[in-house]
This record gives sequence, structure tokens and C-alpha cells, in this order.
Amino acid sequence: MRQPVATPILHVHLLDKPEGAALQTLQSRLDAGISLTFGPDLPNPPDYKILVAGRPDRRQLEACPVLERLIIPFAGLPPITRSLLLDFPQIKTYNLHHNAALTAEMALALLLAAAKFIIPFDRALRAHDWTPRYQPNPSILLEGKTALVLGFGAIGKRVARACWGLGMEILATRNNPNSEKPDFPVKIHPPQALPELLHQAHALLIALPATPATDGLIGARELALLPRHSVLVNIGRAAIVEQRALFEALKAGKLAAAGLDVWYNYPTDAESRAQTPPADLPFHELDNIVMSPHRAGHSRETETLRMAALAELLNAAARGESMPNRVNIEAGY
Repeated sequence: MRQPVATPILHVHLLDKPEGAALQTLQSRLDAGISLTFGPDLPNPPDYKILVAGRPDRRQLEACPVLERLIIPFAGLPPITRSLLLDFPQIKTYNLHHNAALTAEMALALLLAAAKFIIPFDRALRAHDWTPRYQPNPSILLEGKTALVLGFGAIGKRVARACWGLGMEILATRNNPNSEKPDFPVKIHPPQALPELLHQAHALLIALPATPATDGLIGARELALLPRHSVLVNIGRAAIVEQRALFEALKAGKLAAAGLDVWYNYPTDAESRAQTPPADLPFHELDNIVMSPHRAGHSRETETLRMAALAELLNAAARGESMPNRVNIEAGY
């Protein structure tokens, strides 16, 4: 006897259709009763309760009278999307944190590459030059030192745990410090404690979102509070650290080294990708910086991880459960 076809209980529209293994991952993990449509052309009638889009336009939000939720399929809230969503307070917004492990791994890679000066030593040996081995070694021992992680969220927790695994003492900041009960030793403070914490930070690791409150958070005054020969890693957003203050601190040797995966300038189109300087200042002339082109969340597994995380949120919605990763539009994260 033929089984009756389940009536969809949740219509979800994705502006971008995943391909290949990513699409298979999404479809295989969804509960029965979740109906998917795809593409920039909206379904007719527009009856989707959830829209999946990183940068939706006003038409896409206004067209559907039953739209309840927007899922931004990455971490963060683009400024243009935040401005638009302020006009739609009835729509709840969510992020995906599928890239948390990948980004935390990149933070650790940048920390180690910067602290051990791997890039200039690699460059010298490629030219058959062994002389750096016989000169005073600038490498920094991390074990027994203090790491300060700004932003103890999905990424920051993993960064903190990795640093603890290296034998470091861990400090962290979080807006609601008492909401976390980590299972490893870490002292979590409110953001207002930053000046006192910087004095102790041999490694400053930034995992914050871009918000009005974090813009320019680390400037010349804050960098001057760090112990001499500290290392800075930024996998949050570039604007959190003032560009000139960072450049001057590195050039003068106040900061021993830095590792950056986020930048001040980005290509605006495909043609400019091979010729866009990442900053207004010549960071590329400095030997004590590791430069990565905002690729921390990219890997062979990224899209399947993204779809697995999306399926988790959609299943929660279909079951009437609380959806994780809610975004505070007013706060910007």
C-alpha cells in the first residue's frame, strides 16, 4: 500500500542553491516535512517562513507576508544587512557557526607561525640561506605565558582551549561572562576590564565581530599596554585594530609579531583580485607579520559543514524547538 505523502510543515527558500555533495548533505539531514526552494526568483506564492540569505534585499523580505526568520549562512552580520533588518523587527535572524573549528585552527596556525617567525626563516632557506639559524633567535616561547582571547564565542572558545593545550594561562572577555561554564581553566571578564587584562597578555587573540562597540577597540594606547614582545592575532575583523597603530607597533618592534586573516581593503571585483593591497600601509614590507587573505573558514569541507549546520537549524524550527545562534540586530552580532 502506497504511503501518503507528508504535507510540508515548513517552507524554506535559499537564494543560493548549494551544489553537489553540499546539497546532498542538506537534503539527507532534513526532517520530513521541510520543503526547499532555491534561487533569486522568489516562489509564487511567496509562502516561505524561513529565508536563507547573507545579504537579502528589501523586496525579498517584504514579498513574503509569513516570513518569520532569516538565516545568514555564515558568521557575522554584514552592515548593509543590519541596516535593512532594523526595519523588520518581526523577523528573527540567525547565524551559522559551521566555520568555528576551521577559524580557530587558523588562529592557532597564525599564532605559531608569527611567534616562531616561520615565514622569514622559510623565505631565507628557499634562497639556500642558513644564516638566520646562527643569529640570535627571535622565536617566542608560548608555554607558561598568558593568552588573552577577545570574544569567547563559538570561535573564541576553541582558540582559548587550543592555547590552554599549549600550556598557556587563559584570559578572555565576553559581554555576559557568567553565562559560560567552560571545562578548562579560563578567567572570563567583561569587556570593560580590557585595560587591566592587556598588561598580562603575551598573546592577544581577537575573535570579535564587527560592531559599533568593537570598531577601533585596539589602538595605540591599548597596544602600548601589552608586555613588550607580545604577539597579536586577528581572525575577527580588521577594523577592530587601528591600522596605523598596528603598523607602527610592528615596525618599531613594540609588538614582536602579528598574524592577520582579516584586512582593511578587499577586492571589489574579479579583475582586482590579483592587484588589491590589503591595507593602506605597507605591511608586506615587514618581516614580523604573517598575512593570510581572509581564508580561515575555507576548506574542502566548508560547504558540507555549512549545510550540516543549516540542517540542524531548520530541523529545530520544524520541531518547534529553540533555534541556536540568534543574532541581536541592535547589538550587531
